Amino acid sequence: MKGIRVHQHGGPEVLSYEEVSINQPGRGEVLVRNRAIGLNFVDTYFRTGAYTPPALPFLPGNEGAGEVMAVGAGVEDFAPGDRVAYVMTLGAYAEESIVPARFLVHLPDGIDFETGAAMMLKGLTAQSLLRRAFRVEAGHTVLIHAAAGGVGLILTQWAKHLGATVIGTVGSPEKAALARKNGCDYVINYHLEDFAARVREITDGRGCDVVYDGIGKATFEGSLDSLRPLGYFVSFGSASGAIEAFDIMLLMKKGSLFATWQLLFTHLEKRENMLAMSEELFAVVSSGAVKIPIHTRLPLSEAAEAHRRLEARETTGATILLP
Repeated sequence: MKGIRVHQHGGPEVLSYEEVSINQPGRGEVLVRNRAIGLNFVDTYFRTGAYTPPALPFLPGNEGAGEVMAVGAGVEDFAPGDRVAYVMTLGAYAEESIVPARFLVHLPDGIDFETGAAMMLKGLTAQSLLRRAFRVEAGHTVLIHAAAGGVGLILTQWAKHLGATVIGTVGSPEKAALARKNGCDYVINYHLEDFAARVREITDGRGCDVVYDGIGKATFEGSLDSLRPLGYFVSFGSASGAIEAFDIMLLMKKGSLFATWQLLFTHLEKRENMLAMSEELFAVVSSGAVKIPIHTRLPLSEAAEAHRRLEARETTGATILLP
């Protein structure tokens, strides 16, 4: 079969489209024929070595959707022909993938493969942020960085559905229009405005209840300055680089703030969490409250180009790779 293999860490050019072999599924594993594969910023971390893969070479990719081809020993919940989606499993950038059954779920009939592939990692990340890291309720004011990105658009729609006032940051007029279309009450172009000062203006000096920050280094201090006393800084990515070490007393000085860095895998370690979180995600998508915008479709062979666009911040919404 064809797949993308990384033989050494580096830029997008290290993504090699080549013939790869695959084994039959072992105990607790399922062989999936991928119909669509999701692209995520975390894929670039594994490619560059910022996150360490189990070994080199490796197949990147952390989400996909398709059909079950075979199941290993001990797998009782899945059978050949089942429509499925999965997350948190390296190896999605291929025509077929071996997936641990605990990270696999049945895909509802009303959700197609492309949507399934585009929503698992980003959608479950949004669920963990909005419902677990800080539970957003009606009346809250939330700040979402990169509001026109893949996770950002899901966060924006879902937070609005929950009754929150949503403030989003973006980097262009086109992204601002997209963020507004998807539920942002206020949009800040961070190239033109000091976003923390603008948040204070919007909230009459009170600040937000929570900031969802997948940008990292460039937005860290401004995010803290955007919060009300006892507010929550929820970090989940480092698109601009890792947050530098800081004195924890800074949180006291900024208003006795809470700060956390959330890893989706921690939430999904228990199978019951995987099922419950996926069920809630599928429910808001099936109801139409949250739409999964797929703005770019590329063949799997063009994964390097997909990474280049993602890192250049040329993308909005979700990008999927088609094997």
